[in-house]
Amino acid sequence: MEEVIIKGERRDVIGKQVKAFRRQGKLPAVIYGRSIQPISIWMDLKETSHILSRLSPSALVTLEIGSDKHLALVREKQRDYIRGTLKHVDFQVVSMTDKLRVSVSLVIVGESLAVKDFNGVLVEGLDELEVECYPKDLPEKILVDITALKAIGDAIHVRELVLPANVVALDNPEEMVVVVTSQKAEAEPVIAEAAAIEPELIEKGKKEEEEE
Repeated sequence: MEEVIIKGERRDVIGKQVKAFRRQGKLPAVIYGRSIQPISIWMDLKETSHILSRLSPSALVTLEIGSDKHLALVREKQRDYIRGTLKHVDFQVVSMTDKLRVSVSLVIVGESLAVKDFNGVLVEGLDELEVECYPKDLPEKILVDITALKAIGDAIHVRELVLPANVVALDNPEEMVVVVTSQKAEAEPVIAEAAAIEPELIEKGKKEEEEE
């Protein structure tokens, strides 16, 4: 996996003063973890936004703060509701010797004969899976092969997912990942159920310490 590096610098500015620096193209962030005291930093807004936009939620990044380097996960991204731009990012430092609990994106691959030949509707129950593993084994995504779905009503559950080595799923094994339903009205309860079990976003994390 290619190393992703984001550069930053320590900052002392907090609170309402942060707004002025945002207008200068700076992005405030915080680094925290079990092994370090929280560190407030600045990053370049344009560069950091570009890097984070192409990363999966479970991707690891290397933060370069002066001469220090920290391997971290993005735990929360706060955005401006009007502009959609990043306002603040929380990074959690990880240790290569400690297991992580992370939500990993599920990506559908293949073609279902039930959808192709019988006009079935593919309904997704999960788009992320919570897993536990060491940082070195952390996948950026988990593939869900739907070629086995050949008839209306066929489904794939968490227990049936093919996971990378040393990665353990934490979600309920009986949780539905995808199911093929008919286009009739009977499909509506299944769709409602799928919407109700939408997973918690990984972007939830440590609350920003600055108040606007």
